Amino acid sequence: MGAAPAVLSTPRKERKTLVRRLAGDRSQRTRHIVQGLFAALNLWLGLQFYLWVRFFERGGVGAEIARPAGAEGWLPIAGLMNFKVLLMTGRVPAIHPAAMFLFIAFLSMSVIAKKSFCSWLCPVGTFSEILAALGMRIFGRRFSLPRWLDIPLRGLKYLLLGFFLYFIGTMTAAVLEQFMQTPYGLLADVKMLNFFRHLSETAAVVLAALVILSVVVENVWCRYLCPYGALMGLASLLSPLKIRRNTSACIDCGKCSHACPAGLAVDKLVQIRSVECTACMACVAACPAEGALQFSLPRGGQAAGRPLPRYRRPVTPLGMVALLAAIFFGMVLFARATNHWQTQVPADVYRQLVPNANRAAHPGFE
Repeated sequence: MGAAPAVLSTPRKERKTLVRRLAGDRSQRTRHIVQGLFAALNLWLGLQFYLWVRFFERGGVGAEIARPAGAEGWLPIAGLMNFKVLLMTGRVPAIHPAAMFLFIAFLSMSVIAKKSFCSWLCPVGTFSEILAALGMRIFGRRFSLPRWLDIPLRGLKYLLLGFFLYFIGTMTAAVLEQFMQTPYGLLADVKMLNFFRHLSETAAVVLAALVILSVVVENVWCRYLCPYGALMGLASLLSPLKIRRNTSACIDCGKCSHACPAGLAVDKLVQIRSVECTACMACVAACPAEGALQFSLPRGGQAAGRPLPRYRRPVTPLGMVALLAAIFFGMVLFARATNHWQTQVPADVYRQLVPNANRAAHPGFE
């Protein structure tokens, strides 16, 4: 029977609160399931891509493995470059088109539903949460940097984003397309894989430091260093969906702010506009007051002579899953239907280039 007897035996005035809390908890279970499924998808794509690379490294012996275009989701810079080409020319680039369509899908999620990609789908965000949970288990508490240090450090990811936007913004569409046609551009995905396969000592030390810091301080990479998350945060400013607080229902317990992984003062605001909000709904799940917190649209329309609800109907966890799935699968299916999903490069070209991927220098450093 689970929690049902506890709910029925609770006094009527308290029953709503208990039911509300149990319902809110489902958002986190649902989100964690989605995170797990998307992480599993990425692991499967990574394994398939590794086998594809090894096929060519072994000289193309045996049955050829199909190249998984979905692995291009790990190429956000290529996606951004191709997106600019699309905007400037109206053409879908031939090299790494899946990177562009996945970039558009994830950006669309942020425009519609805050920075939800980061907390619902991003494998790096998922791993960061696991490390934070490990830290909580070890230390029994969350650690956070002092505000005078936290705020400036958050700016680092925007500086990194600014660098990439400036670099890409100064390149014409023709130059971007030429860049993608170079061995370096063609093998961007292979070079990404090889970075992790053949870690240098410096890279290994940096990654180990990030892992350790993520155990102590929650979401170090996402909070301070991720330029992709910075872009998603800026796009999320356009989102009509926001965490909204009903001040008349709020009991000022502060549990929402304590639960927020971004450290936002949810209990002090009417709606959360911050670029740091990832729509994880942890604050909603932690709220014990019926109707005090909602992830919803603002109210709209007019009703003469009768009161309007403060906000529209909130987005449920399953509604969030349906929204993100519609954007993700809709974009993938569109790209496939228009024959703009796979990179069209002959196998003979890959047979020549993939074994020498580490020798493919950036065109600017040749």
